[in-house]
Amino acid sequence: MNLRTGSSAGSFASPGSWVNNCQTRRDEGWEDINVHNVLLAFALTLFAGLSTGIGSALAFLVKRSNNRFLAVSMGFSAGVMIYVSFVEILPVAQDALTPQWGNAGGAWGTMLAFFGGIALAAVIDKLVPEGENPHEAHTIEELSMTADEHALKHHDMSKLHRTGIFTALALAIHNFPEGMATFTAALIEPKLGTAIAVAIAIHNIPEGISVSVPIFYATGDRKKAFVYSLLSGFAEPLGALVGFLLLTPFFSPAVFGILFAAVAGIMVFISFDELLPTAEQYGEHHLCIYGLISGMAVMGVSLLLFL
Repeated sequence: MNLRTGSSAGSFASPGSWVNNCQTRRDEGWEDINVHNVLLAFALTLFAGLSTGIGSALAFLVKRSNNRFLAVSMGFSAGVMIYVSFVEILPVAQDALTPQWGNAGGAWGTMLAFFGGIALAAVIDKLVPEGENPHEAHTIEELSMTADEHALKHHDMSKLHRTGIFTALALAIHNFPEGMATFTAALIEPKLGTAIAVAIAIHNIPEGISVSVPIFYATGDRKKAFVYSLLSGFAEPLGALVGFLLLTPFFSPAVFGILFAAVAGIMVFISFDELLPTAEQYGEHHLCIYGLISGMAVMGVSLLLFL
């Protein structure tokens, strides 16, 4: 269902009516909120986060990377997130803020919240040392290298374990705002949240490989490499939980609009700073662009189907 028009069972007719209902429910107690949507939002966030474990498992089960497929998939994820941010989420955010602050105030509030989300994602990204950034492309073929060959590639065997640990921590930091974004979207509109969760899950798969490769060569323990990769993904449902607990006492139409605009900013930053550059590392430039356009097209058609 498109958030701004139409209605269906279990969906919300408009952002304005939804946030007004939430205001009433807040006064009555949040136990009256649609429990099904809350549980679904947490489930989607958990699915997206634990996809790092899928990447780690693939690293040990598959002998060769399909780099062209990875490039298209990550471009596709970026296309979904960019399109839905500009075409769906930002207009919905402005629709929620305009009745509260007027036309000019709503437009300014949406714009500032959008760039505030970008700034938040950028600050989190800056907190991660460049050498341990989880978006450095790693391939499954690296697992067929000997430990000495892998150490030579990374210059110092003694740094491998540290690199793996810091990569897992870096991935957890990056996943925290992604969890909030996925949860918020799924709580407001489950179909939209599902699309975002799938897009984030796709880009978490190669990140799982990025965690597993250095830890495996530092320890020789496949199980440990898999566990670290899996645990780094738990930051997404943790981000959702923290966001839910912090925001529920203050939820209002204005908070909803600001939060949704900030979510759009976070997803746009993730797409341009992480997904598209990593897609280019994995494959040809044009494959990345084809995936990007395909993701936009699929998202656009899916939104039109629910008008």
